[in-house]
Amino acid sequence: MLNAVTAKSSLEDILEELEQAEGLGALQTASERLRDHFDVDHIVYHWVDSAGDQYGCGTYSDEWRDHYLKQNYLRVDPVIIGCFQRFHPVDWKRLDWSSKQARAFQQEAIEYGVGNQGFSVPIRGPNGQFALFTISHNCDDDTWATFTETHRRDLILIAHYFNEKALEFEPGRIPENHQPLSPREIDAMTLLAMGYSRAQVAQTLSISEHTLRVYIESARFKLGAMNTTHAVARAMSRGLIVV
Repeated sequence: MLNAVTAKSSLEDILEELEQAEGLGALQTASERLRDHFDVDHIVYHWVDSAGDQYGCGTYSDEWRDHYLKQNYLRVDPVIIGCFQRFHPVDWKRLDWSSKQARAFQQEAIEYGVGNQGFSVPIRGPNGQFALFTISHNCDDDTWATFTETHRRDLILIAHYFNEKALEFEPGRIPENHQPLSPREIDAMTLLAMGYSRAQVAQTLSISEHTLRVYIESARFKLGAMNTTHAVARAMSRGLIVV
């Protein structure tokens, strides 16, 4: 097993290569490297651009991908349905698998090697863009809970790295103008990224929670983020904050 320093360096190398990627093929390579880095069964990134065109990369087998498309499982997949209704990352166990169709789909997915556990990060970009970053594995509930708790922040960050890069490859895309964050906004985002609660951040900065909310909303607007988690991930992926 890699030690903490080596593991961190390896992840940084992967993200640096992703940052410098010049084509969609690099997203596929990154997904394979991340799968090996986290020692899980699968990493998948799927997105629909502003024109409605769909793309995907990841480590599911060709057999599962072809079967999924042939059966038109987009209609019944609880991960797609559930994440389209959410803004926050979700463990698959929290999704609705109660219908007969959903349970049959889940059993087939497991038989094709998708894994019995999963964690997905829904992402909404400009002009209706929607994406989903997913990591899946076959293990018991306790092992998975420990894994997701340990790596949750990294997985959210990676999801937004993938999406920022995918947006760059979108045909006819107009680059976004990035507004700089103020020193106080950087302080607030940094402490939130470190896992501080809003109350702890306000206390550390010696400001009221109302003032903190103003800083957070201002940073979110400048970053074009849908929520605070998205804002923190974007600030980290752009190098505006370092944790």
